[in-house]
Amino acid sequence: MTKATDAALAVLLRAARETATARRVGGDAETALLQSVVDAATTIFDAEASSIALFEPDPDRLVFRVAGGDQGDAVVGIEVTPTHGIVGYVFSTGEPIALTDVGADPRFDKRTAEKTGYVPRSIAAVPLVDAGATVGVLQVLDKHSEESFSLRDMDLLGVFARQAAAAIEAARVGRDSERLLRNALAAIGGQELDPEALDALMAQAAAELDRDDEAPFWRLVDRVAQLRDTNDVDLELVEEILEVVSRHRSHRLGRYGRRPR
Repeated sequence: MTKATDAALAVLLRAARETATARRVGGDAETALLQSVVDAATTIFDAEASSIALFEPDPDRLVFRVAGGDQGDAVVGIEVTPTHGIVGYVFSTGEPIALTDVGADPRFDKRTAEKTGYVPRSIAAVPLVDAGATVGVLQVLDKHSEESFSLRDMDLLGVFARQAAAAIEAARVGRDSERLLRNALAAIGGQELDPEALDALMAQAAAELDRDDEAPFWRLVDRVAQLRDTNDVDLELVEEILEVVSRHRSHRLGRYGRRPR
């Protein structure tokens, strides 16, 4: 194996470790970001509810992932076909829509609405577009202040949709990290790396990752994740403790000339 391949593998291992650690610390960042979008939309539009449905393949369907508002929670987890109802229409056509009397529209899926225990009077829905493809739908139900959604409302809803699409894109990159790392490694190694060699390197990278939840490292990562909302004083104390541990480790390595066990 050449120095170039060795260097590429080192980069791969580091990236894999950092990706795994970041995911462990950050939790489900996509859901948290999407939830913040629907909560903000509900507040801004003074609406009864808002929700985001995302496309999932095999089988193709739209799944309501998050919802906000007094009438929103019951829709989370419900699945519909990508061409069914108002949400299916917006997804399949890529066109935003605003309806004042949804019950009079033949596209409205009253049966699914009844499953949630809430049948809306009005609805505004816009597609979530990522890299030119529609990946989901954001919808807002029943403004308290007005009976219908204005053009300005639809423009503002489009802004929320772009924020949601950005969150989805960030999460997709995270999920595709292994594929991206594999492609980068192949580009660096050039003809030195055939598919079998790539598989071997990826397997080695995976083997190097300690996924044992009970391992001290991952227990520490979980503790760090719990500190996200801790105040600055406590965080400074944690930083000082870690600095002491780091100095102690460096001292032991220098004293014994090897990694302590």
